[in-house]
Amino acid sequence: MQNKVPFSQKLAFGLGMLANQLFPAMLGIFIVILIDKLGFPGWMLSAIYFIPKLFDAITDPIMGFITDNTKSKWGRRRQYVIIGALITGISFAFMWQLYADDSVNYNFYYFMIVSLVFYLGITIFSVPFVAMGYEMSDDFHERTSIMATSQLIGQLAWVFAPWLWVIMYDVSFFPSAEEATRTLAVYAAIFCTILAIIPGIFIKSKSTLNENYEPLNLKNASRSFDLIIQGFKEALTIVPFRKLCIATFFIFNAFNTTAGFSFFIIKYYLFNGDGQGIWPTLFGCVGALFTTFLIIPVVAKMSKVMGKKKAFIWSQGISIIGYVSLLFLFVPGKPYLFLFALPFISFGIGSLFTLMMSMTSDVIDIDELNTGKRREGIFGAIYWWMVKFGLAIAGLLSGLILSFIDFKSGAPTQTYETMFELRLFFSAIPMIGTLIAIWVMSDYSVDEKKAREISAELAKRKANKNVESSSYLPGKLKSLVKNNAISAIEFTTKNESELKIRYAEILNDGLHGLSFSPYIEGQQAGDILSSNQIKRRLDIIAPHTKWIRSFSCTEGNELIPEIAHQKGLKTMVGAWISNDRNRNEKEIENLIKLAKAGLVDIAAVGNEVLHRNEISEQELIGYLKRVKEAIPSIPVGYVDAYYQFLDRPALVSTCDVLLVNFYPFWEGANSDYALSYLQNMLEITQSVANGKKIIIAETGWPSKGESVQEAVPSEINAMHYFIAAQEWANNNAIELFYFSSFDESWKVKQEGTVGAAWGIWDKNEKLKFELKTDTYVI
Repeated sequence: MQNKVPFSQKLAFGLGMLANQLFPAMLGIFIVILIDKLGFPGWMLSAIYFIPKLFDAITDPIMGFITDNTKSKWGRRRQYVIIGALITGISFAFMWQLYADDSVNYNFYYFMIVSLVFYLGITIFSVPFVAMGYEMSDDFHERTSIMATSQLIGQLAWVFAPWLWVIMYDVSFFPSAEEATRTLAVYAAIFCTILAIIPGIFIKSKSTLNENYEPLNLKNASRSFDLIIQGFKEALTIVPFRKLCIATFFIFNAFNTTAGFSFFIIKYYLFNGDGQGIWPTLFGCVGALFTTFLIIPVVAKMSKVMGKKKAFIWSQGISIIGYVSLLFLFVPGKPYLFLFALPFISFGIGSLFTLMMSMTSDVIDIDELNTGKRREGIFGAIYWWMVKFGLAIAGLLSGLILSFIDFKSGAPTQTYETMFELRLFFSAIPMIGTLIAIWVMSDYSVDEKKAREISAELAKRKANKNVESSSYLPGKLKSLVKNNAISAIEFTTKNESELKIRYAEILNDGLHGLSFSPYIEGQQAGDILSSNQIKRRLDIIAPHTKWIRSFSCTEGNELIPEIAHQKGLKTMVGAWISNDRNRNEKEIENLIKLAKAGLVDIAAVGNEVLHRNEISEQELIGYLKRVKEAIPSIPVGYVDAYYQFLDRPALVSTCDVLLVNFYPFWEGANSDYALSYLQNMLEITQSVANGKKIIIAETGWPSKGESVQEAVPSEINAMHYFIAAQEWANNNAIELFYFSSFDESWKVKQEGTVGAAWGIWDKNEKLKFELKTDTYVI
C-alpha cells in the first residue's frame, strides 16, 4: 500500500468505475422498454428488479471471501475482474434480445434467467474491483482523491446513458425502440467490457502465493460460508461501518425507488403522453454533468476543509432542497424549469459514494487494528450487499408504487390523480431517506485525527510484524524429520457426544497444568490486573488443574502466584522479557522477590523472546544466570518453540529445565496427525536436551478462526487434540501445560480471530464444551 497513487492508476480504476456504473445506467434506460413497449405489468417489473438483485446481494459476500483469500501470482483481484467483465458483457448483450412478437410471459422468463447470469458476472467483477480501490492507499485524503477521481469518471455513465433514450425513440435511427435496444445492447456490452477489463490489466498487485489465507477448496466450502457469516458479523459490529451501510441504504435506495419515474413524469405530466423529446434525457444528463464537473470536485474540497462527516451532512442537506423544489418545478409547458433543481439533487448522489467509499477505507483500517486481518473484499462485499439488497427492495417498491397509483403500462395518457401521486412519491421518498441518513451519520466518530492514529498504529505493527507474531514456522517439523515422514499415531474416532464425555472425565480428573489467561473482555495486554479478576478466574480453573503458568511479574501479574498458592496450586511464574530493558529489570526483580517469598515453584525467564528476535541469546543467558544465582533452589528455564533450542547448546546448558512450546497447529498439521507431530517434536527436543527434564510449557488447538495449511480450527478438532494430548502426556509421564485457560479477545490484533480462540473457557468465563449428564456436570 502507498500514500500517493500515480494518476495512471487512478485513471485505470476510474475507467473500471465507468464500466461499473454504465451497466446499471443502461439497464435503467433500457428497462423502460419492458413497460413502455413490451407490456410488462407492475408486478413483473418488481420481480425482475427484486429477484436478480437479491441473488446479486447473496453472492457478494461469497465473492468477497473468495477474493480476500485467493493465492495467486497475479494477486487477489485482477483475474476475477477480467473474468467477471467478460461474463457481464456477454450476458448483457443477450439479455436484451427481446421481441414484441413473443409473449409477455416468454420475454419475462427469458429476461429473468439471463439477468441472473448478468448479475453473477457483476458480482465476480465488482467485488474484487471495489476492493482494489480500498487497498490502493492508506492515506486519509488520498483515499478521497482516488474515490473522487473514480466517481468523476464513473459519473460520465449517467451523462451518456440518457442519450440512449433519444436514439431508441428516433425512427430515423431504428424502426422501433425494442430493435434499437437489441442493437445498442451489443455495442454497449463490447464497449463496457473493454473498460471493465482495464483495471484488471493495469492496476498493480503483488503475488499472494505465500500468504496465509483460508484454503479455497471443496473440503472448506461449508466452513468458508461460516467464515463469511463470521466476517459479516465482525464487520457490522464496527459502529462506524454500520452507520455507513445504513446511511447508504436509505439515500441510494430511496433515490432508486423513484429514479425511473422521471421518464414517466416528463412524458405523461409535462407532455401529456404526446412526444417528450429530449427532456427525459436532459433530466439524467444535466444532473450527471453537474455531478461530474461541479459536485464531486466541490465535495472533495469540502471533505479536505471540514472533514468527511460534515461534508456528507452538508451535501445531503443541499440535496433535500432539490427534492422539495421539484414539487413546484415540474410545470406542464415549461419543462426547462426542472433543470434548476438538478444541481441541488446532484449533491446527494454525487457526494454519497465519493465520501462513503473513502470512509469505508478508513473503517477497514479499524477492522485490521481489531482483528489483524486486511479484508477489503469482505467489507466491499458487505457494503455493496447493502446497496444491492436495497436496490432489490427499491425495484420491488417501484413496481408496487406504479400498481398502487394505477399506472397503466403502454397507455397513451395517465390520469391527473396518478401523476400527482407519482410526483409526490418522486420527491417524498428520497427526502425521507436522506433525513434518516443524516440522523444516522450525525455522531459518526472517525475523523482525520483518529484515522491517522489508526494508520500510524498499523504501520508500527507492520514494521514489527515478524517480532509480534506468535505463530511458528509452518512445515518446520517436516524439514527436521528424516525423509519428511510424519507417521500417524492412532487418533480417537469417538463421535461428538463421546468426545464430550471423555473431555469431561479428563477435566474433572484434573490436568497437570494450565496457562493462565488473566485479561478479561475489553482489556489489553499491559492493562493493570485487579486481584478480584485474578481470584474469580482462578476459582473457576482451580478444581481442574494442579499447576498454573503465568507470563509476567508486573502490571498486576505479580499478584497471581500468591493467590494461586492460597488456592493450593503450584506455579510456573514467568518474567516477561522483551527489548524494553527497563521493564526487563522490573520483571527480573519481581520474579526473584516472589521466589524468595516461596511463591514460585518453577521460574520461567522469558517467553519466545528469541522467536520474536527482540534480544540476543547472550543477553537472555545473562538474565537466566542472574535469576539462577538469586534463587538456586528453584528450577529456572526459558520458554520458546522447540526448534529455538536445537542449535543453542549454551542456552540448553544454562537452563535447569527446558520449557518448550509444541504447536502442531501452527505448523499446519492435519488434526489427524497432530499427536504424531507432538511426539516428533518431543523426540527432536530430547536429542539436544542432554538428559535435562523437558516440560511442555504450551500446547493447544483453537476452536475457531483461520486455518494454517491443513490445520483447521474447530470445536471438534480442539476437543480431539485436548483429549489426545492429555492421554498421551499421562501415559508417558510428561508434564504438560495446556494453552489456554480462557479466550482473550486482545490477541486478535496479533494473530487474527484464531488468536482469541485457544481457551477451555470462553471470554465470558463459560466452559466452551459444556456437558450435563447424570454422571458429569462441568
